[in-house]
Parts: sequence; C-alpha cells; structure tokens
Amino acid sequence: MPVSKTAYELREELQHERIVIELAKHVGVTYKASEQHGEIGSWRRSLPVLAEMLCAAGLGHLQVLLEYRLPYSPKRVDAILCGVHPETKRPSYVLVELKQWSDAKTVGTGLVKARGGRRQPDLHPAEQVRRYCRQLLDFVPAFARFPGQVKGIAYMHNAVRDAEWTLDEFEYDDFGQLYTSDLQGDLLSDLWSVLDADPATAGAAMAAAHELISAPPAPARNLLKTAADAFVARDDFVLLDEQQVAYKTVLDAVGEADSGGENKRKKVVVVNGGPGSGKSAIAVTLLAALARQKRKALHATGSRAFTETLRDKVAGDEERSGEIFKYFNEFRREPADALDVLICDEAHRVRGMPAHLHGKVRSQIDELIEVAKVPLFLLDEHQVVRPGEIGTKTDIISIAEGKGCEVVEISLDGQYRCGGSAKFDEWVVRILGLGSEPPAVWSELVEGSEDEYVVDSAGSPHELESWLLRQAKTFSGTARMAAGFCWEWHDPVTVDGELRLLDDVQIGGWRRPWNARQGFEVPGVPSASLWASEPEGFGQVGCIYTAQGFEYDWAGVIFGDDLVIRNGEWVARRDFSFDGSVNKAEPVRFDRLVRNTYKVLMTRGMQGMCVYSTDDETNNFLRKFAR
Repeated sequence: MPVSKTAYELREELQHERIVIELAKHVGVTYKASEQHGEIGSWRRSLPVLAEMLCAAGLGHLQVLLEYRLPYSPKRVDAILCGVHPETKRPSYVLVELKQWSDAKTVGTGLVKARGGRRQPDLHPAEQVRRYCRQLLDFVPAFARFPGQVKGIAYMHNAVRDAEWTLDEFEYDDFGQLYTSDLQGDLLSDLWSVLDADPATAGAAMAAAHELISAPPAPARNLLKTAADAFVARDDFVLLDEQQVAYKTVLDAVGEADSGGENKRKKVVVVNGGPGSGKSAIAVTLLAALARQKRKALHATGSRAFTETLRDKVAGDEERSGEIFKYFNEFRREPADALDVLICDEAHRVRGMPAHLHGKVRSQIDELIEVAKVPLFLLDEHQVVRPGEIGTKTDIISIAEGKGCEVVEISLDGQYRCGGSAKFDEWVVRILGLGSEPPAVWSELVEGSEDEYVVDSAGSPHELESWLLRQAKTFSGTARMAAGFCWEWHDPVTVDGELRLLDDVQIGGWRRPWNARQGFEVPGVPSASLWASEPEGFGQVGCIYTAQGFEYDWAGVIFGDDLVIRNGEWVARRDFSFDGSVNKAEPVRFDRLVRNTYKVLMTRGMQGMCVYSTDDETNNFLRKFAR
C-alpha cells in the first residue's frame, strides 16, 4: 500500500524527517540520516517543493499517495494527488513525476539527456508520466471507463526555460504535461481545473485515494496475445521508462542510417535486462512499428519453441507474416545491410563456433551485425543454459567495436513477469547462490511491502500438482509444471494405432510425461513449441528448452537430483543430468548452467510459484525459505 498523507501532513512530517523514514521502509531502502543521494536524497529535495506548493495554493487538503507502484510493474509514481473534480464531483487524480534536473536537452524523438545525468538517454518526463497514466488505465478497469479522471504532469522544479530550451519540441496532452519553476502559475491553474480547492472536499479526497488503493487490478495481458494484437496494429504494449528509451533509440538509429554518408558508423544497440524486464515487449512493439513504416525488419532467436510460438500466435495463418520470425543461423549468406533492423531476441542464446573453425568463418554475432543497418541485441546473461551459448554483453560489444560500429548500451530496470515483484527476483538469486547475499525467508523479505507475489513449497509432486490446480481454479489463469533435465526423454510410442507419451518423469508413485518432442504430433497434446501457451500443456512436464522465453500465471518447479543441498551448500551433480549438451561443460561451467536453468524455471510465473525437490535435504532447505 502506498504512503498516503494530506499535503498539510506531508509538509509537517517533512520537517521532522518522519515521512522520509516511512518511505524508506515502504520501498525497502536503508534509511541513513546523512544520505544525500539516491531515493532518500530525492525525497528530501523534491517533496518539500511539492508540499509547499500545494499548501500555498489552497490544496493542502488533497490526499497525496507517495511512491505508488503501478499494477503489474516495478515502476512507482512519485506522487498521485487525489481529490474531486470541481465540476463533475467525481474522483480526480493527477500523477506527478518530480524531476530535480536543472537542465536537459533533447537527443532524439521523446528522448532527453539531463546535465550530469546517466550515459544513456532518459525518456522525456512528459512521455514518462503519460505512459504511467496509460499503464494505470490499462490495468485498473474501474478507471479505464473514465479516462478523464486521470491527468499526468512532470515538474522540473529546479529548471527554468531559457533561449536554449528544447524539451518543448514535444506533443503534450492531458496525460503528459511538463512544467518548470518559472511556470508554476500555469501548473497551479492546471491543478485547480481538475482538483477542487474547497477544503470541505477533504473527506471526498480521502475516499478517492482509498478507491484507487483498493481498486482490483486486471491481470497482466499475456505476452503472445498482446504481441498478436500489436502486429496487426490494433494495440501495443505500454512501454515504460528504459523500455521506451530502447524502442525510440532503435527507431532514431534507423532514421540516422537513412541519412548517413560514407563515413557514418553503424549503430549496434545492446539492451540488457533480467527475466520479464520487457525485452520481448520491446521486440514485438518494434516489429509492429517497423511493419507500419514498411521497413525491412526481422526477428531472430536461438529458441525453436519461442520462434514457432511467435509464428503461430502472432502471425497466425499468414504464412508470409510468419516469415519475419527467423533463427540466428539463417543469416550466414545474406548480403550486408540487407535489412533495416534485425531484432535479436534472447541474444544470450547466440551460439559459438567449434575451435577448429576460429579464424576461418565469421562468428554468429558478426553475421547478425553485418546483415542489418541497425542490429538490436536483447539479452539476459543469467539465462545462458548451454555451454555453446556465448551471447554475453562483452562478446557482442567487443565484436561490434572491432567492426568499427558505435555501440549504444541500455539497461532495463525491474521486471514485469512475476507480478512485477523485484523482491521475488532477488529471492531467487539469493536462494540459488547466484549473488553475494545469503538466502532469505520469503515472508520476511516482503514483510511490510506491497508485494503480492505468491511463493510456496510442496512436500511431494502430488502436492505440487494439487497446488497448481487449486491456484488456477481459485484465482484463474494458466498453470504449468517444469523440471530440471533429470529423467530420460523418450519418443512417443504407438498404442492401439495411436501415438502416446511415455511417463518419463517418475517420482515414487507419481508419473507424468515430458512435453511432446519436436516433430511429433500426439493427439490431445500440444507440440513442444506450444506447450507453454496451449491449455492442454498442463498434463505434461516442461523442461528448460520449452519454458525459456515464456510465462504462465502459476509455475510449479521440480528440482531434480542434478542440483542438491549438502551441508548448506549447492552441489551440481553431472551423474544425475540427462542434458547431453550441458554435461559436456567443465565443472564450474556445469554448476553455473544448472543454477541458471532453475532460475529460468522459477521465474516463469506471473502470479506465483511453488517449488519441490526430489532430494529430501534439498526440499527441507527450499521449504525453510519458501514460506
């Protein structure tokens, strides 16, 4: 729940630092009285400006929601002013993005760079708050019916418009306005037009705040359904912050490539982000935009399941449209700059080459850079799960710079899978020993926060399966079981003239089949590529190669004997793995690949995850922390 105060209360509590301490606890940062940087420093510098302005303008009775987390997103709105509209008397909301920048310059379409800011561009503040408004309306159906209730403003309270001001080269609207300190009078007029200044409306303002806080959010839209809508130009994702920066950077680079001369350097865009940070949302939104511009653009991955699912769900029966989805190894013989854009999704799965071919043929990264005027690499280095996958940021940048290209790096903050729970991503990293922090008990990690992600554990595979069925029935949504590659995987067999799957995954008396192998059509069972998206996929157990790149609402994860806890430490055991390619890796690499595998499987669920291990000591360890 966001911190909620009237503007009068906010002003008073800022004088005694109480609100800063409360906000630090709310967002999970360590409070330090001497801290002048980060979020604590920002609150100290910006919130007094907002509180004083509201109180001086006769709006001190308004309810102010601070650090409101957008539904199904890790992003937070600095402040939401809650009141009633002076004419309609309906609840009225103003989303406020506070910027301490004293100066900023336009560097691209909807992109700016602040003086003394980050190396990568930022989204134009008005565009940032505009997209926050759209996200709120998209995922709070009660407000989507009355979009006029919501307004968005960005306030650069340390800036003054001068002769060199360029940020007004932007199309403002009700969801996205930008004010500087010299336009505070215009800002107040804007607020008075949508928020009643009568102190007698204080009770209604509090009720409006409660209505927003308690409004049930709609479930996040499924990636593939939204992608399909985007491709036929009926809809698109609402890209937020760094996601939109990446999107705009690519479109600007395409325009620059058109106007470049002989000495113009090719731009290679590298976007790095964790699971569910929006990489594939960027990809499909770019595809839709480039298609509308009639640009030559293709999408490539190293995952057969992901590529074939996109072909099926996005392109549907349009065979020609389906041809935009390719594999990394299909560009070896293509001429240079044959494409305007090549979107390399899941670029961490780019393959290396055998040692005996080094120096004789181009690397796959080289081929992908060469074929497009603007190559885009979307990657997460923690999702490398095979020894031959070399798509690290360092590899890509090194090869690109070696070819004389200009590299633009963009990091995606947060993650949008797992209900937008940054805490869950942290919990997974800690429990698998992939970071420096020790494991944490889930309930203690999220205590006092707004995090609603569900984490549970099971004492048996029967219990795990029952948990998934119960969650899917009670809260609706899709559910899938996935496991480490610790059982043999046989081809289907013919029984009474019909193909059937064998129950390869056997744990005591519990037996279930793996998902169907590629190339086999088994009645009543989806193909391997569609296991994660078709309803019939629940009856089979998925593996890393069918789960990676996808999401479902409820994830059940079975740890096999290839990764166990011994004396409090993880031990990776090659003898219990049936993954032929991973088993070829040297010991340290094998350990990392197996842990990465389980990290991927654990981060597929949108609403919750339940975990179980076939090893008793390991299951006790998991149950200790998954509560």
